[in-house]
Amino acid sequence: MSRYIALLRGVNVSGSAMRMATLKESFAALGFDEVQTYLQSGNVVFTTKQADPVKLAKRIEDRIKQDFGMEIPVLVLTAGEIASIAQNNPLFPGSGATESHFHCTFLFSPVTGKAFSALKLPAVEGERAILAKDAVLLHCPHGYGRTKLNNTYFEKSLGVKATTRNWKTVLALCDLST
Repeated sequence: MSRYIALLRGVNVSGSAMRMATLKESFAALGFDEVQTYLQSGNVVFTTKQADPVKLAKRIEDRIKQDFGMEIPVLVLTAGEIASIAQNNPLFPGSGATESHFHCTFLFSPVTGKAFSALKLPAVEGERAILAKDAVLLHCPHGYGRTKLNNTYFEKSLGVKATTRNWKTVLALCDLST
């Protein structure tokens, strides 16, 4: 059995309300074990014998459409992938910065370092964004609500779907998946 994390994009924002208890039941109906949700924003940790994250994401998307009538993009990560991101963030902890200033934008498709480097990041003083495999690690000292380095920016600029989590959530998902 392998442990996975499903990140649902846009859940319980912009009018797409979804109860986590019902979502948990949907995952169990797919035959997944040890299903846990974290917060109300579409974070699910589970175990399964299946080994292909892309196929798992498709099955979850289909089940969500069946159970909730919504088309929600889903990204599935292995426990090792989330652990690698959580343990290897060169931006965190920054010099005296608080955990709330850090975020991670998970990319649904790979992006080359060259493509990322070509971006003209709309960062203001103190903000930083770096590409770490299939995620953009962010330091937003003025708050995520004020930055232009948001999910929409990276989706439009890189041409891929993305979903962003605050650093506290990344660390919690790492803990839940180990």
